[in-house]
Amino acid sequence: MPMEAYEILQTARDTARPSGKQFIRKLCTDFIELRGDRRFGDDHAIIGGIGRLAGMPVTVIAQERGEDLNDRARRNFGSPHPEGYRKALRLMKQAEKFRRPVLCLVDTSGAYSGIAAEERGQGQAIAENLMEMMVLKVPIITVVLGEGGSGGALALAVANQVWMLENSVYSVISPEGCATILWKNAARVKEASAALHITPEDLLALGAVEKIIPEVPAGRVFDNLKAELAKTFTALKALTPEELCGQRYQRFRQYGVYAEG
Repeated sequence: MPMEAYEILQTARDTARPSGKQFIRKLCTDFIELRGDRRFGDDHAIIGGIGRLAGMPVTVIAQERGEDLNDRARRNFGSPHPEGYRKALRLMKQAEKFRRPVLCLVDTSGAYSGIAAEERGQGQAIAENLMEMMVLKVPIITVVLGEGGSGGALALAVANQVWMLENSVYSVISPEGCATILWKNAARVKEASAALHITPEDLLALGAVEKIIPEVPAGRVFDNLKAELAKTFTALKALTPEELCGQRYQRFRQYGVYAEG
């Protein structure tokens, strides 16, 4: 029996789920992490670097929640600061220079909303990523691993294709935030989860994502995802830079198209 949206939300937030770091280990060989945004510092909530995916050089950028309590605190529980997004953009521009595809792994409840982040330009950092990713001249694939929350997720999801693990969620706002705004009652989170259409099946039907990655059997998730990524990146690399950018542009333009009747 299919799980309800709230059940999938709880599964997506399970701290036992593999983190971005674990996916990098399983998907890539020869991974070298690159740190810092060259402006302020290094944000541990985002891991980025260069590796090989099925022998193909790629740039990988992953939001990382942490693997234990101390690690989660160090990584701000996966909520990036502006320097994290600026690091990500620096690595994407580097990938463009050397013609490497970009793989983004999303798992965040949202960008950090503290005063310090706002002072350092959180909104601008996210907006710059949205703008620059739209015209990046290399293939981009984004995979939502667990929770894909708000602009914090979208800042790494302006891609040629967006995929979701079958027990992940992707939403403009958290269900708790939605319930609080609409009904002034966070306890109506289950109702909000259903109304937001946050599940992979909902989003695939709406055309907001292109693929759902099965998580069963558990031991095959990484191998299946790796094979799918290698095949799709190979196909996307055959396109010209203009075709890649045009495809990405049209992908997002169709979100605003509707039909009556």
